[in-house]
Amino acid sequence: MKNLNEIIILVITLTTITFPQTNDPDAILKKVLDSFNKVQDYEVNVNIKVDVDFLKVPDTEAKIYFKQPDKVHFESETFALLPREGFDFSPSALLKKKYTAFYVRQDTLDNIITSVVKVIPLGETDEVILSTLWIDKSQNVIRKMESTTKTNGTFAIELKYDLTNLNYPLPSMMIFSFNIDKTNIPMGFSGDLSTRSGKKKKDNKPTTAGKVYVSYSNYKVNIGIPDIFFESKKK
Repeated sequence: MKNLNEIIILVITLTTITFPQTNDPDAILKKVLDSFNKVQDYEVNVNIKVDVDFLKVPDTEAKIYFKQPDKVHFESETFALLPREGFDFSPSALLKKKYTAFYVRQDTLDNIITSVVKVIPLGETDEVILSTLWIDKSQNVIRKMESTTKTNGTFAIELKYDLTNLNYPLPSMMIFSFNIDKTNIPMGFSGDLSTRSGKKKKDNKPTTAGKVYVSYSNYKVNIGIPDIFFESKKK
């Protein structure tokens, strides 16, 4: 895996060296992280909708608790088909370990000018081997992320914000797109995996695309959630 990381770094370096580096990727990422670090903790209500062709999954209402740097607790009366990234979308989850970053280009996403930065984790035990971030420098938030993993393929996350009603860089909506193996649900997912009985059409493809829509509402930020809250939930 170390050799693979070195190859990825070399390819990206050769690709980006042609263009003048007018943007410092580490500085861009630091501003995103500094902005998010204003959030010490929060609790939020979430509504989860799953769109996977061969699965019947009911919509789920749940609550997520978070505390810096990486304490997360999920509460729901039912199971939820929710990827791990839905529990913790924070920049600190991605940037807390050693990494190499490259500025790639400027891009427009939903009429918003973003800086595209590639991040390569340097640890050999990391599941993610490459992430591409679309960063809104005007708000210092991540608008989109595409990640390649060792075992579960590639997934994408789109983050939408309502910054007019919330003074913190926390999303109002997350759209998680992925390819899923019909015979092997990736680790990190759970839920009612009943096959949709109404679908008669045969599909011999081993994988299918899926999306999870997570809506966030009623944020309570910096309310002083004690560490013992997360410890007690583990029991």
